[in-house]
Amino acid sequence: MGRKDRRDQPKEFLRDQLERLYAHYNRRDFIHPDPLEFLYDYDQVAEREIAGMIASSLAFGRVAQIQESISFVLKHMRPGPAEFLKSATLTSLQKAFADFRHRWVDGRTLSAMLIGIKGAVDRYGSLESTFLACVNETDETTVPAAFRFIAELSADTDDACNRLLPLPTGRSACKRIHLFLRWMVRSDGVDPGGWNSVNREKLIVPLDVHMHKVGLALGFTRRKVADLRAATEITSGFKTIVPEDPVKFDFALTRLGIRQDADLPAFLKNISDCAATK
Repeated sequence: MGRKDRRDQPKEFLRDQLERLYAHYNRRDFIHPDPLEFLYDYDQVAEREIAGMIASSLAFGRVAQIQESISFVLKHMRPGPAEFLKSATLTSLQKAFADFRHRWVDGRTLSAMLIGIKGAVDRYGSLESTFLACVNETDETTVPAAFRFIAELSADTDDACNRLLPLPTGRSACKRIHLFLRWMVRSDGVDPGGWNSVNREKLIVPLDVHMHKVGLALGFTRRKVADLRAATEITSGFKTIVPEDPVKFDFALTRLGIRQDADLPAFLKNISDCAATK
């Protein structure tokens, strides 16, 4: 297909390129060392959703440290995080994780988040039910529900919890909560799913530096800062390609930015002529 044809059919060409990328990378072979791989150890959704909150909350910093920290926490929560939390108290958690350290996160911070998760599960029955209680039918995206959800998880804790959970203020894209929602809401060769009552059409792209470059190259956003507004704009751009599943290509596209055998600049150059116009 020539350059003129690409300009004549930009969305069709872009979707074709994205689907090819999805078919190649959206497989479990390419997951390690993504923190998502920890969720595969849990067949029960009640265990998986808590493991997912832990894994996504600690998904920052060096890859090796992320893997080590998540593994440390989940090994201490055997036979499973949901079962472990049933009998946990703030005191017992602080004792269990007294030696925990992940960059600026210590055992007190981690314990505060875990006791907040326990409180939400005690009130609503599960994290999924907690999130559903936060959903408004008029919400256009999961952003408002996500912040209500975070408030529920913070209800039984002090400010230490909020050092791990994002706040609806500031310039953050709140990547980790949107990553968690992608894992739990979507179900395909990579995302394990389990939450069947949340609409995937309302998910927001978990915006990192790689996806921000993609959004800029495609003309989905002009924002130079990878904040929540940029994440929302980029998601809207993907909705013009796949309105029913706007975060479908997130995993595949981010592989281009982190794998040594991939070439994100070359891919962006190839599709630059198909950038969406505002």
